[in-house]
Amino acid sequence: MHHPNLPPPYPPPPERSAEVRRRFAEEARSERPDLSALCLLIGAHADGSLDEPGIDAAQLELDRLAGELPYRPGGPHAWAEAVRRLLGTHHGFHGTAADYQRLESSLLHEVLRRRRGLPILLSVVWIEVARRAGAPVYGVALPGHFVVGFGAAEEQVLANPFDGGRVLTGADTELLVAGATGAPLDPSMLEPAVVMDVVQRVLNNIRAWAGARPERSDVALRAVELALLVPSHPARLRYERAQLLLRCGEFLQGAEEMDAYADLIEVVDEAAARKVRQQAHTARAMLN
Repeated sequence: MHHPNLPPPYPPPPERSAEVRRRFAEEARSERPDLSALCLLIGAHADGSLDEPGIDAAQLELDRLAGELPYRPGGPHAWAEAVRRLLGTHHGFHGTAADYQRLESSLLHEVLRRRRGLPILLSVVWIEVARRAGAPVYGVALPGHFVVGFGAAEEQVLANPFDGGRVLTGADTELLVAGATGAPLDPSMLEPAVVMDVVQRVLNNIRAWAGARPERSDVALRAVELALLVPSHPARLRYERAQLLLRCGEFLQGAEEMDAYADLIEVVDEAAARKVRQQAHTARAMLN
């Protein structure tokens, strides 16, 4: 359904949305969730023009790029350099400040097409291409800036895909962390990121993008609906979904979700639950 006042991407029709959510939930709960599949399903849920052939084409592009990497270039540093040369230098994948203003920067199929994106999405490209070629690669969720790690802890090499894959020195990494938190680097920050944490962060970025644009509460709602399918999601997401439903004019659904959230929190915070029920009551009154 094309909304006359909204810019693309336009969301998929309801039956396609439901199918994408079903597959996302299945993948998210599987024993070894597939990062690229989940990111492409996030893309399909936000952008109705991404159909099945489009998803397959994006996976094939990741395979094709992996096929261009040299065979076993050496240790972690050699891998980091080989991926930087291929993706950063040869194919021009990188990010700029302007990319934070675009929804496409959080959608993997668009990042593959534009070769631009947020740090976390560019890192997904790095991880998925290098992993397919056999590299010891993983995401590293530094505070405020997502990067990529190669090799085990004692020989770890970090690369910054947002900066075209530049290999980071210890001082570079400390500066990135200090810039984001004002605090020193803690070794726990360098541990490999779990796939579902990466996915949740991608969805958080989309919610933050839409949160700054009240006219795109439809985009925020779609991101929250997927975030609710991630195992062990925060309960507060239910409340966020309720508020977004109300903003989109879905008063009855929003009120029902408010009540469901109130049921969840009643045990721990009776006063907060009462407040939420009052909001649900107000929402229902909007229907009259």
